[in-house]
Amino acid sequence: MCGFLNRLGRQTGRKVHVIVDRHPVHRSKVVRAWLAANADRIELHLMPGYSPELNPDELLNADLKHHVHAARATSTDDLARETRRFLHRRQRQPRIICGYFAARHVRYTSERPLLDMGTLRELGIEWA
Repeated sequence: MCGFLNRLGRQTGRKVHVIVDRHPVHRSKVVRAWLAANADRIELHLMPGYSPELNPDELLNADLKHHVHAARATSTDDLARETRRFLHRRQRQPRIICGYFAARHVRYTSERPLLDMGTLRELGIEWA
């Protein structure tokens, strides 16, 4: 996680706000220490627990499940290959990816101007 955040911070050239679910890795001591040392580059915002409808990743997961059928895979390698193929295809389809963020429950992630902390609090999203 810290390696990903480090790459993200280096690539953008400005402070990045990352909205994450409450997976234990996102709240680990290692990540919290890294965030404290890099507060000028990255800020993590935690979504409320048990709120998958607020997570754009869940829309990608649903799309993946719709297009990649585990029952058709003949092995775990086959399933992994089909999943990678689907994800690479989506990388070349930015309109579909943008559509994930246009869904009513996740629109908060892309509204302009960037949401203020009061609005994030109202949504139940807190910062680490």
